[in-house]
Amino acid sequence: MPSLKMNLANKITIVRALLIPFFIILVIYYSSTGLGVLRLLAIAIFLASALTDAVDGYIARVRRQRTRLGTFLDPMADKLLLISAFVTLSMAKGFPIIPIWVPIVVISRDVIIVLGLVIIHMVAGSVKIAPNMLGKVNTFFQMVAIAFVLFKVPFSGPIWITIWGLVALFTIASGVGYIIRDSRYLNEKGGQYKRC
Repeated sequence: MPSLKMNLANKITIVRALLIPFFIILVIYYSSTGLGVLRLLAIAIFLASALTDAVDGYIARVRRQRTRLGTFLDPMADKLLLISAFVTLSMAKGFPIIPIWVPIVVISRDVIIVLGLVIIHMVAGSVKIAPNMLGKVNTFFQMVAIAFVLFKVPFSGPIWITIWGLVALFTIASGVGYIIRDSRYLNEKGGQYKRC
């Protein structure tokens, strides 16, 4: 059974989470000052966070260092980074426009999933956190979209609309996937609880 042990993979995840405030500050100051070096530093932090997401997962698998702590920390660090990026960049100046409904969709999906996990814990007494393939694809696609914004990729208006539409589609689809999976788990555990 996974433990709460702190290992290399978990330490990398914590460092990734600690970089988020610096990313936010750099984006805000770039927005107000226009200093290109600040945007480059924000890009470096975002790319480092995205790469270490893959690295800590690889280390955990290869070294068999998967822990209960890691199953909470890793997705939490991902969500904090992405939500921070969507919210900050949607309000910042000097970047391609992120429609306000995009961060609303992203945040709403994560809030619903967290509430679902709380309900499962209350009913079943335990929660199993495991990403599915659609969730991983969604995270990857969101990170790519944020990278496009940070790099100020000169897409035309219709292409940006398509990108944000796909972000919303993957976000909603992955959220529905988690709700269906968790509902089945809740029904199974709920049935066991009633029979006890």
